[in-house]
Amino acid sequence: MKPSAQGAAEAVRVPVQPGAADVDRTGAPGRERGRGRAGDDGPVDGAARGEHTHSEPPPPHPRPLVQRSSVRGQILDALRNALVTGELRPGGVYSAPVLGERFGVSATPVREAMQQLALEGAVEVVPNRGFRVVERGEGELAELAEVRELIEVPVWLRLARTVPAERWAELRPLAEAAVRAASSGCPATYAEADRAFHRAVLALAGNDQLVRIAGDLHRRAQRPPAAASSVRGRADLVADAHEHTALLDALIAGDQERVRALVGAHFRAR
Repeated sequence: MKPSAQGAAEAVRVPVQPGAADVDRTGAPGRERGRGRAGDDGPVDGAARGEHTHSEPPPPHPRPLVQRSSVRGQILDALRNALVTGELRPGGVYSAPVLGERFGVSATPVREAMQQLALEGAVEVVPNRGFRVVERGEGELAELAEVRELIEVPVWLRLARTVPAERWAELRPLAEAAVRAASSGCPATYAEADRAFHRAVLALAGNDQLVRIAGDLHRRAQRPPAAASSVRGRADLVADAHEHTALLDALIAGDQERVRALVGAHFRAR
């Protein structure tokens, strides 16, 4: 049975955007706290718009505003994390207004974030209802892994022949950060650290289009399939993260045969 919109919203345990409830759709100060959500329509008095009034002295410094684009970006990140952790369940239908209530903002930035996820193939529009999380099978994950291997493995092997050891050593902090993130057991935290490490490696090729396309494939591959009973556990995350450090060791040592074996296994194991 598909979850209701209200129940689905409760599953997204994302902190309310700080200050978002004080912002209207244009990014200007909205109603005073307790008088409505960000983006609510209706008349607003001068004080609520930030205008000076006779009864209230102006503040000594202007209050920094949260731009709508920033709110939308933070909501997009939160929704992406919820997809990785399974809080937004495959097949579930989620409405922008209900999710907006959960985030403490209007439906507009949530709808815009969901539309971006639709472009990424993560959700699909359900007319008059909201957005359904796309249900993916193991076959799609295998296809994504194959495409990533075809794109990234040759680049890794070329970089192994051309990048000096000291440049590889500079990536050690990112590999160690990925291990710490994996140890936390949070799939979303590790997913971000994992992407950061791979992005830094591919950036050494000096091809921005490669980084962008590979990053999109990587993000899509991190979302669990519909048939999964649970997301990847801590042990799986830690094992995956330690493959990064093993690869760095081989790259720094200039052991190209070991690099070839490790990098192929790294992608096929996903």
